[in-house]
Amino acid sequence: MMVMRWLRRRSANGPGPVPSFRQQCEERVRALGLPEGELTLQALCAHIGACLGRRVHLVPLPLPAGSPDGMWISAEGSDFIAFEARLAPVHQRQVILHELGHLVCDHEAAPVMSPEATRLLMPSLDPGLVQRVLGREHAHSPAEREAEFVGSLLGRRIGTWTPQRTWQVPPEAAELAARLSALESPAHRSGEEKAQ
Repeated sequence: MMVMRWLRRRSANGPGPVPSFRQQCEERVRALGLPEGELTLQALCAHIGACLGRRVHLVPLPLPAGSPDGMWISAEGSDFIAFEARLAPVHQRQVILHELGHLVCDHEAAPVMSPEATRLLMPSLDPGLVQRVLGREHAHSPAEREAEFVGSLLGRRIGTWTPQRTWQVPPEAAELAARLSALESPAHRSGEEKAQ
């Protein structure tokens, strides 16, 4: 089990404390100025894209076995988040949020091959693109932890169910549904239920 501690260190440049990892991540999300209320994943991508001046495209793909479940590909003027199309929707959402975390944190990948080697091995692809995709860090690196935490913070702003996953409660189950919904977080209840 991995447990993260929130450390408050002293700044080397001054007397004040250095913001903790958690505070830094929370500030990155706060700086986005997300609108109030729950967002859809598409609305979140559109908002982040508008903040960064680049379109964010979600690209579901059947990825080859052994490849990552998702990747952020930065191209000129646009960002693409490719993710495994066969994952469960809840897993897809977390993968997308993690990749959005990389985007929000402005992470950069280290080159993994020289441009010459890239051209030789993959002549039809832009060498810079290949380096950005393949140059990701280890899963336990600070950048990966930061992307995961920022993605989790972003996930708090997204509704539990997508519009495609809603349904009408049959009349015979209305009382049971009302009792169960009383147990759920007030942030996830509809406006009508909050008013009662």
